[in-house]
Amino acid sequence: MKDIAAATPTEPPPAGARRPSRKWARLMASRGFQRWAARFPFTRKIVRAEGEAMFDLVAGFCHSQILQAFVRLELPQKLLREEMSLPALAQETRIPPDRLKVLLSGAIALGLLKLRRTGYYALSRRGAALAGVPGLSGMIDHHDILYLDLADPVAFFRGETETELADFWPYVFGAGGASNPETAARYSRLMADSQVLVAEDTLAMVDFSHASHVMDVGGGTGAFLTALGQAHRSVALTLFDLPAVAGAAEQRFRAASLAKTVDIVPGSFRDDALPQGADHITLVRVLYDHTDDTVANLLKSVFAALPAGGRIIISEPMTGGEEPQKAGDAYFALYCMAMRTGRARSSAEIGALLTDAGFGEISQPRAPRPYVTSVIVGVKPD
Repeated sequence: MKDIAAATPTEPPPAGARRPSRKWARLMASRGFQRWAARFPFTRKIVRAEGEAMFDLVAGFCHSQILQAFVRLELPQKLLREEMSLPALAQETRIPPDRLKVLLSGAIALGLLKLRRTGYYALSRRGAALAGVPGLSGMIDHHDILYLDLADPVAFFRGETETELADFWPYVFGAGGASNPETAARYSRLMADSQVLVAEDTLAMVDFSHASHVMDVGGGTGAFLTALGQAHRSVALTLFDLPAVAGAAEQRFRAASLAKTVDIVPGSFRDDALPQGADHITLVRVLYDHTDDTVANLLKSVFAALPAGGRIIISEPMTGGEEPQKAGDAYFALYCMAMRTGRARSSAEIGALLTDAGFGEISQPRAPRPYVTSVIVGVKPD
């Protein structure tokens, strides 16, 4: 595994080494070259594609606001039940028809809707997927908080803003932040809904068929353990998390007929030793909520709790390291920064933290959907 930090030079390269890329960048920035390239047959398509991509970046906030209005007005659910006309949708949403038509046309342009020849609006495949993905609408709905935190992006990156997103997720500050059952319920409901896809992809990447006992640390209301227990009925399960979520977890396990096979142990991994006995310990969307020191201490606790040959499974979105990618570096990294409690890390960084904690045989299965989650596996040496 490699990390972008390892590839960052400590000294600037010789001036001559920078000249070709500098010249190319200056040429691309030249209006004369741009006009020529826009007319030349072999470069015309490239110029147009780059221009459209640049415009998408400029218009991105408008696109996100169309998406949020689309979700808050429950248009996916309404149109999933039946196709509707503009007058009918205007009556349902209490938005003037002329203004609603702008929203609907924007949603069509973004691939969320389609307009029938009959004048009725219907969901596209993308819009239908939005209606069916668990937790996605809830995540989109709360993004107004993130948008407020990013309103002054320069101040945000300088660390001069008091972000509000951390107040939405006080749960991650420790047991005190989750002492309010209503706060814990709000956090856990959204996380559990969005956990469905994470659980699906994690189970697709990791073979738990040889596990005898799996403990999920920081597992919330048990969404991941429920999926694991339904896939592997013979595996003993333990949920370790704060007392505020224990009741909801118990209800979930009972509804899934798993109550007899799951042991719920209340506690805080910040303050309490982890229970012994599990040969697999999972950390699903936990590390990126916390600082490096907290993560290092947690991994040491996991190492101490596992037997020789035991496995740790870390599942969460990750940055691209040496090869930045949109989901990790242009979304989750900013989200975690606004949270003010942790940060998104690359697989190389997580691998290094695992190595420092004593783990070996560190591997990264190929992720089917890295924008949902990626997985790192480590083994405690014999």
